[in-house]
Amino acid sequence: MGLTNYPNGISSMGIPVINGVPAGLTKCFFVDYGNGSDGVGKKANSASRPWKTLAYAYTQVTTNKNEGIALMGNSTHTLTGMLTVAKNRVHIFGYDPGGRSYGQNAKISLGVTTAAADTATIRNTGVRNSFSNVKIMNSNTKAEALHAFEDGGEYTVVDSCEIYKSSLLTTDLTAEMLCNGDSSQYINCTFGDLVNERGASGKERPNVKLDRTTIAGKVARDVTFINCTFLHKAAHVDACFVYGKNATDVERRMLFINPVFWNCVLATADPADCVNFGAAQTTGDVLLVNPASVNCTAVAGASLNVYVQNAPDGTTAGIAEEIAA
Repeated sequence: MGLTNYPNGISSMGIPVINGVPAGLTKCFFVDYGNGSDGVGKKANSASRPWKTLAYAYTQVTTNKNEGIALMGNSTHTLTGMLTVAKNRVHIFGYDPGGRSYGQNAKISLGVTTAAADTATIRNTGVRNSFSNVKIMNSNTKAEALHAFEDGGEYTVVDSCEIYKSSLLTTDLTAEMLCNGDSSQYINCTFGDLVNERGASGKERPNVKLDRTTIAGKVARDVTFINCTFLHKAAHVDACFVYGKNATDVERRMLFINPVFWNCVLATADPADCVNFGAAQTTGDVLLVNPASVNCTAVAGASLNVYVQNAPDGTTAGIAEEIAA
């Protein structure tokens, strides 16, 4: 089998994968915020001659070509405004052999901005894009900056990522992620943290928010969460991990396989429900398979079209019990 040479210098004996670069990419561009330069020519880009910013790298990828952006993990990749990923089949990943569910070397961050349009660190609206092995952070205190990651794409894959919103902790309907994705899959991911207390009386402050058409024309449809962890330090029982305020926030189905809902023992309150809605779902069902939770009252609200495997009432199933002496 002949030698395959990539424009950025990667080569293999017919297998396009090396040092954490996924197989199947037609091109791979490298970004190093600490040591790179956006003045490097496109053909010269490589692991040894990377670009500096993710925002610039995104302008260089071609839609529908399955091109990748590899983020070096030696410094935080800082954005000056929300990155909207509207191109299709674009793959952003941490240049790191490990697949961590949290604590990734490659981090993407958005700090305080002045633009009302900066509602998240990253907004994805493309088709079949993927994000893997990165930590996505948002510390923006602008009133509109409600999320770290917004997914309004189709067939998105978010794999081995940590998503963290550290500001607006008591603002109603702030969340680590806005889920408006169609057929999206979230695998081995961590949402939230156990350090910052969130929520207040009458205010939902979830890790994942479902809110139909917050991204115009987009709704959570046929979404799957696999082996994901949801972390909270609740300031009030109204805090929860997954929340939708409308009766039509889920379309067709939403599936959670082996979810873990963990409220910190140091929290002021125990969430009344891990998964909750402002109204019973009328356009879709939610199913939790093998859920587990710590320091929570119920795994889901009652009579909301939420189902828990092997639990007819969906109330106490998945609630961890302390071992008695």
